[in-house]
Amino acid sequence: MSERRACKAIGCCRMTVRYESSRPDDREVRERMKAIAQERRRFGYRRLLVMLRREGLVVNHKKLFWLYREEKLAVGRRGGRKRAIGTRAPMLVPLRPDERWSLDFVSDQLTDGRRFRILAVVDDCTRECLALVVDTSLSGMRVARELDRLVAGRGRPGMIVSDNGSELTSNAILAWADQNRVEWHYIAPGKPMQNGFIESFNGRLRDELLNETLFTSLAQARVATALWRSDYNTARPHAQIAWQTPDEFASTFTPRRSRCITSTAPRKLPSLQPPSRAQPTPETNSKLDRNWGQRQGQLIFDGRNQRFDNRVRTDIMFMELQCRTHVPW
Repeated sequence: MSERRACKAIGCCRMTVRYESSRPDDREVRERMKAIAQERRRFGYRRLLVMLRREGLVVNHKKLFWLYREEKLAVGRRGGRKRAIGTRAPMLVPLRPDERWSLDFVSDQLTDGRRFRILAVVDDCTRECLALVVDTSLSGMRVARELDRLVAGRGRPGMIVSDNGSELTSNAILAWADQNRVEWHYIAPGKPMQNGFIESFNGRLRDELLNETLFTSLAQARVATALWRSDYNTARPHAQIAWQTPDEFASTFTPRRSRCITSTAPRKLPSLQPPSRAQPTPETNSKLDRNWGQRQGQLIFDGRNQRFDNRVRTDIMFMELQCRTHVPW
C-alpha cells in the first residue's frame, strides 16, 4: 500500500508523517548535567547552569530546567524547623572586604559516636570562608590563636559578629579583642537571624558536606572540610554575588584592606564650613534688574505641549496688573 492510500485510510496528513524534527541534539548537555549532578548532589538547576556555561556549553535556562525535570534530578527538600512569623529587617552588607567577619560553631559526629566541632569564619562582604577549624574541643584560647593566624595573613577586621557562646565570651576572647582593637559585636540571645551570613553558610556546609559524608576519623574530617572550603571559595557559584565564586568577587576589590591598614597617617577630614558667598553690589543689582526686565519680554513656548511657560506667564500677568493700577481713569 502506498503512503498516500495509507494516510487516506487512517485520516492522517502526509506532512505529519514525513515531518522530521529540527531540534538540536541535547545528548551532550544531558550527559554533562547528569555527571555534574552526580558529583554535586545538592546543586539545583541554577548552579548546574553556571557550571555548564563555564565549560562552554550554551544552553537556555528554561531549556535546562526542562531537561532537569525530565531527568528527575530535582533536589529533595529536607524538613526544617518552624520559624517565628513576623517582620525581619534586612542585614546591612559590608562594602569592602575584612570590614566584618562572622564566627560560629557547627557540630557533627564520627561513625564511632565521638562528636567534634567546627569553627567557621566568614567574610560577610566577599562571602569567603576564611577558616574551618575541626577539633574535638575548641576553647576560647584556641579561637584566639586561629584569629591571630588570620590577622597575620589578611589584617585586622573592622568588626567581628558572633553569638553569646561560652568560648566567644571568655576572657581570652575579650583580651584578644581589646589587644587588637577589634570591635566584637554579640547578637541578642536566641536571635540567630542577627548573624544571618554565618547561619546561611552553616546551612550550606551541613547540607553539602556533613549530611553527605560519613567521617571515620578526625583526620578524615579535617581533610574533607579543607577540600570543601577550597571548592567553596574557588569553584562553587554564589547566588548573592552574581553567580561568581567568592575568590572572583574578592579580586574585584583593589586595594585590599590588608594593604590599607598598614597606613597610619591621619586622614584629613573635609571642611564643614559653608562656602562663602559674595555680597551683592550696586553693579550686580543693576545687572540683575536688566536681566529680569529682558526676561519679561521673552515668551518661552513649548512646541510639544502647545502652551506657554507658567513662570513667564505669571510675570507678565503681574506686570499687567501693575500697569492697570497706575493708569489714570
